[in-house]
Amino acid sequence: MRIDVLSLFPDMFSGPMHDSIVGKAIENGHLTMPVTNFRDYSTNKHGNVDDYPFGGGAGMLLQPQPIFDALAATQAQAAAEGLPKGRVILTDPAGVTFDQHVAETFAHEEHLTFLCGHYEGYDERIRQLVTDEVSLGDFVLTGGELPTMVMIDATVRLLPGVLGNAESAPGDSFSTGLLEYPQYTRPADFRGMPVPDVLISGNHQKIDEWRLKESLRRTYLRRPDLIDHQQLTPLQKRLLADVRIEEEERQHPESRK
Repeated sequence: MRIDVLSLFPDMFSGPMHDSIVGKAIENGHLTMPVTNFRDYSTNKHGNVDDYPFGGGAGMLLQPQPIFDALAATQAQAAAEGLPKGRVILTDPAGVTFDQHVAETFAHEEHLTFLCGHYEGYDERIRQLVTDEVSLGDFVLTGGELPTMVMIDATVRLLPGVLGNAESAPGDSFSTGLLEYPQYTRPADFRGMPVPDVLISGNHQKIDEWRLKESLRRTYLRRPDLIDHQQLTPLQKRLLADVRIEEEERQHPESRK
């Protein structure tokens, strides 16, 4: 995969995006990630990329010219590598909310381009270049660099061969529509807090059922809205019914009398 980033602050990507999983993906050839400073494409003699909005108003807007030209250049480079233009993603508070499904969609692409905004916003004509407008949530940041890093990280870890364990990504929270079950490692008993017996029983069928039940429990307690959107299997329905009874008894122990 190739991911192009257009940003006024390319140095922000030189550290975090070259460490950990994303850095290993680059090192192992699963990913190339050129970062372009679109200020370099400004035709203004002062290198300006922003100006006041027509009609007045607070703040400055990014001008279309530097971004149009920077994008054309990066897409030409990608085409020389035999890659399509791909998705062009604008980080914008007004966009759709980024989630695991969006990350999975992005991970199927050969080429992505992220446009990192800054200042008050964009000249509206920049949106003509865009295929996706995406937001991290209902809040405003000073620029699009941090949201872009988050989206790249969530996307790249889904690429084949990037994670050491091929089963890691499918089992993540939200990948199944449920939150991930609790996990434990050694020692089996830490300061009086033991690992559930089933996990050291060696009975993989019971382990799988326990994990499914605890995944349902965690989702029921923390994100019940996710369950409302699930088509539960008969086994999941039975386990969820058990969870509801157990949690009701835990919260109201007098009801067991």
